[in-house]
Amino acid sequence: MRLASGVLGAVFLLSAGPAAAQGISNDVVKLGVLNDQSGVYADLAGQGSVVAAQMAVEDFGGTVLGKTIQVVSADHQNKPDVGSSVANQWIDTEQVDAIVDVPTSSVALAIQEITRRKNVAHLNSTAATTDLTGKACSPTAVHYTYDTYALANGTGRALVQQGGDTWFFITADYAFGHNLEQNTAEAVKKAGGKVVGAVRAPFPNNDFSSFLLQAQASQAKVIGLANAGGDTINSIKQAREFGITQAGQRLAGLLVFLSDIHSLGLETTQGLTLTTGFYWDKDDETREWSKRWAERMNGRMPTMVQAGVYSVVMHYLNAIKAAGTDDAKTVVAKMKEMPINDFFAKNARIRQDGRMVHDMYLVQVKGPQESKGAWDYYNILRTIPGDEAFMPMEAGNCPLVQEAATKNGQPAGGAR
Repeated sequence: MRLASGVLGAVFLLSAGPAAAQGISNDVVKLGVLNDQSGVYADLAGQGSVVAAQMAVEDFGGTVLGKTIQVVSADHQNKPDVGSSVANQWIDTEQVDAIVDVPTSSVALAIQEITRRKNVAHLNSTAATTDLTGKACSPTAVHYTYDTYALANGTGRALVQQGGDTWFFITADYAFGHNLEQNTAEAVKKAGGKVVGAVRAPFPNNDFSSFLLQAQASQAKVIGLANAGGDTINSIKQAREFGITQAGQRLAGLLVFLSDIHSLGLETTQGLTLTTGFYWDKDDETREWSKRWAERMNGRMPTMVQAGVYSVVMHYLNAIKAAGTDDAKTVVAKMKEMPINDFFAKNARIRQDGRMVHDMYLVQVKGPQESKGAWDYYNILRTIPGDEAFMPMEAGNCPLVQEAATKNGQPAGGAR
């Protein structure tokens, strides 16, 4: 494997300030953005996440405690073995202090274990599995932007309330898809709906015809797409080609990104209801940051996870400054103490299990005639308060929470 210019990409290095500060290992704070830069998740994360991390470093000032901040990047190709190899080399050879972004839940879970064992921060914005703050939770990790529970709780419940009370799932056959299907099925049943069937699709996949025909034959009112990125795009395109939506069945994109809507177009996606953690056009602050990001990305607007990368990197650097060290356990503990108030989230917080709790948004995709211009794609239907959107901490079975409760002689869980 080549880990030089082709895979690691350019190193973003800002000039150091005056020598100072104890507590920074190797006299540098190095962030590694590890994601899909060439496959189905490249548009929703990819180079855009690298740019977001670079912007955070620039806006922070380029140094922390008088030491240089660097950003490196690599393509994990959505493969746990590739991601693990890069992570181990980064940590053991290049002294990377934090691994950032990490889409694909199977890769993220592998990185979670490596960073826990080697005391390196894992700042995850793009993986979806709730296991990152559940059974696989770590004292050196933060799960920042969204998870399968929040997506299911928002979209699943809303569609049942709108009459979509029978569901069939087409599910990406790995940890993320399984979690998303399970969480959505529970939300559907809790809201009074029924699941009539499901099928697992290989990941990644180009041909969804057989899976869509099974969904069509089920006569479910809603076909839940428990997939993401290129798989979601292919599913929606092929469903339209088969006339499934035209015949009355409704598609539920359970993890749909702004980049997916842009790729498919409003003619194909209009009326789609989905849940997101960020929308670039929500208010003046989101617009200001997003337009700065777009200047570096050929006019594209950011997805929620790209905006989340900026926010979590900025929060991490502020925590290093406050803690006086880049020791991962110490810094992540400090991140949990400090509130988050920026363009991405207001009055947000990181719980003991590592879950960042913030408002989510139920949105509907505009029709072509309703959109006022490029990237004007969403109407916000509802703001979902963070404590409602995310799984209660006591339901996640995070060992950190259970250990703390035992130590304090209290029931596990407590605050959400």
